[in-house]
Amino acid sequence: MPRPLPPRLAAIGGSVFSRLAAQISAASQPPAPLHVGDTHRPPPPGCHVEALAAATHPGLHRYLAPQGHPGLIGDLAAHLSARWGCAVDPARLLITPGATGALSAIAAATLEPGDEVLVIAPYWPLIVGIIHTVGAVPVELPLFAPGPPPAPAALRAALAAAVGPRTVAVYLNSPHNPTGAVLDVAQMDAVVDVCRAHDLYLWSDEVYADLSFVGPPPPVAPRAPERTFAVGSFSKGWGMAGYRCGWVLLPPDPALRGALWKMVTHQSYGAAHPAQLAARAALAGGAAWQAEARAEAAAVGAAAAARLGVPAPAGGSFLFLDLRGCGPSGLSEDDATHEILVRCLDAGVLLAPGRSCGQAYAGFARLCFTAAPPALVNRAVDAVAGVLGR
Repeated sequence: MPRPLPPRLAAIGGSVFSRLAAQISAASQPPAPLHVGDTHRPPPPGCHVEALAAATHPGLHRYLAPQGHPGLIGDLAAHLSARWGCAVDPARLLITPGATGALSAIAAATLEPGDEVLVIAPYWPLIVGIIHTVGAVPVELPLFAPGPPPAPAALRAALAAAVGPRTVAVYLNSPHNPTGAVLDVAQMDAVVDVCRAHDLYLWSDEVYADLSFVGPPPPVAPRAPERTFAVGSFSKGWGMAGYRCGWVLLPPDPALRGALWKMVTHQSYGAAHPAQLAARAALAGGAAWQAEARAEAAAVGAAAAARLGVPAPAGGSFLFLDLRGCGPSGLSEDDATHEILVRCLDAGVLLAPGRSCGQAYAGFARLCFTAAPPALVNRAVDAVAGVLGR
C-alpha cells in the first residue's frame, strides 16, 4: 500500500468556493468576478509578452540564472531606492515566481516544523497554507477588522502578548489585503519594535504598495534591514498577475541570501524569462500607466464603499464587508454568510467568503473592485447592495 499523505496537508485549504460550487456551475452566465484579487487592466504598452520578439531578445527561450535577470535586478534596486529614499543594494534582491514564490521560499528557508509565525488577520488567503507546507504553525491575530488597525501602543501590546517560545516571524501586509488599510509610520514602527525586541523576522508583504491612495506607504526594510524580508510583485501595480514575476529584498546576511537562493532554485528555478523582460519594460516606461490605474482604483473603490456604506479603502483592491446580522436569523455565521453569498451569486456577483482570510471572519466577505471594468464593478456593487438591503 502507498504511504499515507502527510498530516500537514489537512491544514491547507483547497478551494474557498467549495460550498458554492454547485451554484457557480448552475449559473446561466459567468458572474462578475469580484472574488479574486486581480486587475482588469492589461499591462502597460510594451509590457505584453507578445511584444517581446526573439529577434530583439535573443535567447528568450533559455533559462536565466535562478536569482533573476541582472538587468531587472539593477532596475528594481534603482526603483526601490527612489521610492524609499535610500540606497538598495542589488545583491540583496532575488526575483521569484510572484510574491507567492518569494514567501514560499522564505518559509522554507527560515522555518522548522513546529515553529510559529504571527499572522495579522484578516490576511491574504494563501499565507497560512504556505506556512503549513513546511510544517510550521500560523498563529492568527485578528487585529485589522472589524474597525481600523489598532493604534501603535495597542498594536505593539497585542503583538508582544502573542509571542511565544516557538515564534520566528511576523507576517504583515500594507496596503492591506483584504481591508484596504495602510499603516502609518507609528504603526509600522510598533511592529518593528516588537520584532526587534523578540528577535523575530518581519515578512513585509508589499504587493499593493503601488496601489496606495494616501501617498507612498512607509517602507519597512529601511527601518529594520537586519530582519526584514520585503516582498513585492508586478502583479497588482502593473497588471501582470498572470506573468508570475515577484521579488524579495533580503536582510544583509550572506547566509540568508544563500538559503533563499537554494529555495528558489529547488522550488522553481526562478521566474519566467519573458516575464522578467516585461517587468523591466514596466519599470522603464510604465509610470503614467500606473498613475492612471491607481487613480481609477481609488475612484472605483471609494464609490463602491459609499454605495455599501463602509469606509473608503486607503489602498489595495478590496473591501472587507461585515455581513453579521445581514443573513437569515437562527443560523451559524458560516451558514448565514453562505446564504448571503448564494443570493449575491443569484444576482450575478461572486464574492470571496471571509473565512478564507481568517478563522475569526466567518461573518465577512471580500469584494475586489479592480478585477473587472469600472462599469461592471458599479453594477455588481449595486446588486450586492440590493442583496444587503443598503
